[in-house]
Amino acid sequence: MSMLTPPGMGGKYRVTGTAYPRMSRPRRRRKIVFALLGSVLALALLGYGALQLIDVFGGGAKSAAAAAEDCPTAPATPAKAAAPGPAAASATPAVALPQPGQITVNVYNATPRAGLAKAVGDELKKRGFAIGHVGNAPADFDKKVPGPGILLGSPRTDKAAYSVLGTQLAGVTQQTDTREGADIDLILGDSFKELNTKEDADKALAVLANPAPAPSPKKC
Repeated sequence: MSMLTPPGMGGKYRVTGTAYPRMSRPRRRRKIVFALLGSVLALALLGYGALQLIDVFGGGAKSAAAAAEDCPTAPATPAKAAAPGPAAASATPAVALPQPGQITVNVYNATPRAGLAKAVGDELKKRGFAIGHVGNAPADFDKKVPGPGILLGSPRTDKAAYSVLGTQLAGVTQQTDTREGADIDLILGDSFKELNTKEDADKALAVLANPAPAPSPKKC
């Protein structure tokens, strides 16, 4: 009779097999493990948040420093020089231009249109220009000027005189020859239609005399 046979059974009943009831592990150990994992996760989140804050504040400081380098603060201006008086000079001074009466213009017609040189010469005279020769263009230019016109003069002629005369006719080109005088030839070309209106010419002269100031530097 086996030692596992209950007493009084006389060997009639026996415990057989290899399976035995197992006892479950205490649950306390699982709670400890979960608590440790939660602590580690909480610490990791706190560390990540701290790094983000450091990066934000540190990055803002760096951006401010970089902006200061790109656009340094101008030195303080003394109070006396802060507001210029009414007599202060303009940032862009006016340009001294010759008056139309100081410019002698020879008007030549290089087109087949009869009487064109005289009509243009009379209009320029009304606008104050001194008119010299008026007639057909020389053979070198006759029927050979495809644009609206050419301004022809000496290399020593004041460039401002070309500019003043150029306000009267849009699209003219400029050339020089070997003449000694300061007069300027206006040779009318095939595409000439009419002079600029006096109003437009006067506006262009005003812009030449008072050019727009240069754009100010970009502010920080």
